[in-house]
Amino acid sequence: MPKAQRMAQMLTVAEEIFAEQGYLATSMDEIAERVGVSKPMLYEYFGSKEGLLIGCIHRARTELRDKTAAAIAGAGSPEEFLRLGLRAFFEFIVDHQRSWALLRQEAAIAVPSAQEEVEGIRQQQTDMIGSVLVSFAPAIDPLEAEAFAEIVVGACERLAVWCERRPSVGPALATDYVMAVIWPGVAERLMKLPSPAQLA
Repeated sequence: MPKAQRMAQMLTVAEEIFAEQGYLATSMDEIAERVGVSKPMLYEYFGSKEGLLIGCIHRARTELRDKTAAAIAGAGSPEEFLRLGLRAFFEFIVDHQRSWALLRQEAAIAVPSAQEEVEGIRQQQTDMIGSVLVSFAPAIDPLEAEAFAEIVVGACERLAVWCERRPSVGPALATDYVMAVIWPGVAERLMKLPSPAQLA
């Protein structure tokens, strides 16, 4: 099996077991056995159990970034951009329940590098939201755009946890809830700013 394919297989299995049992309760022996490889091969590819965890989180981070970027690519307004980005996030949670469980659970464990990687996911999303807001509204204070982005990411994280307990709330409804609370405030602020044409 090609190395990239083998690594992907290892990450998929590790993600399953980490999500089922938690990081601390999972052994490299168990992962190796379920993958069908030797434990030394796991260490050869990832260096340690912590390295394997980081690999899982990094893959989830990349998938979320790619999904969000693809979703917002055709947005023609700040409102459309925000709605499409939110929908992409909540769809990611539904489509990648193991990744989400892993991210949510492992954020609290005593593995500093894992915590940094999870925080990197948040930063990735806030950077994307903030930069797109600035592109739509060049007159906005970058600090204010960053604050809006942090509010959106924090709200979505909490709502995603809430949605886990309420499976009937799918991505579309979750997006509507966030938009109903956040968009009016953002829209009101953007309306007070000079337009790109006025700045020219």
